[in-house]
Amino acid sequence: MKHALTLGIGPATFRIGSAWAQPIEQLARLYSDYPDQSGATADFTVRLQPTNLLRRWVRPSIFITGDHGLADAAPMSLAHGLLAAEMGMNLQMALGWRRHLLLHASSVEKDGRALVMTGESGSGKSTLAAMLGERGWRFMGDEFALLDLDSGAILPFPRLVSLKNRAIDVVAGEVGEGRMGPLLAATAKGDIRHMVPRADAVARMGQGAVPKLLLFPRFGHAADVRAVGQGEVFMRLTQASTNYVALGEPGFAALTRFVTHVPARAMDFPSGPDAIAMVERLWDETA
Repeated sequence: MKHALTLGIGPATFRIGSAWAQPIEQLARLYSDYPDQSGATADFTVRLQPTNLLRRWVRPSIFITGDHGLADAAPMSLAHGLLAAEMGMNLQMALGWRRHLLLHASSVEKDGRALVMTGESGSGKSTLAAMLGERGWRFMGDEFALLDLDSGAILPFPRLVSLKNRAIDVVAGEVGEGRMGPLLAATAKGDIRHMVPRADAVARMGQGAVPKLLLFPRFGHAADVRAVGQGEVFMRLTQASTNYVALGEPGFAALTRFVTHVPARAMDFPSGPDAIAMVERLWDETA
């Protein structure tokens, strides 16, 4: 690829190559405070290439590929090149990572303990993690939580936070434009902007934390908190993991320990301030 950048994020290193300069320039700006990995051997390669020769120049259209790819993946507009690069990194982790159990979850840390939040797209977990990260918690990750197979710790993977639709203005108003990426309008999931985590999240991305609480948040409902049984938690987390089956027995053992030792709650909330207050209260009440 003509344009390339190597990024180290938590325990993983990515080399992203592109036929166009724009996605790489945007990545370089937003990840400028991350460790310089130039010349490092990457765990994964991501390639943003034209769907055909003509589409490099006329109505540029990106096909995402790399060490792992999906042959039937829909092409994306060059205007969404930053999103394509982020999706490419997600794809490599989801299909190729084997060092930890991957959970599709957000995570934050306070006093050496981790809060893990998982749920469907639109549940509010990314926005909630971003807001907590501005209020005395350390942001650890948005897309994936990495569960160590031996120690049971949650390891940081602090990528850019993907904010959608109404959440964009809420978070941008708090962090300022300097930590916000470009507005990517009319994607398949609506409008998207990426937020750069705070400097402490990047500086401490080698430090894991013992999980203290698992939340299943759900935005847009009257405030409510419910305990979730271990059987349901186990089932929902296997569904939220992209490599549980591939890991086999070590994945089963790690997830069993997590479910056995980490209390779980389902949390409905009507707004961001309500969610913050509910999380703080649950955190103080949890042993």
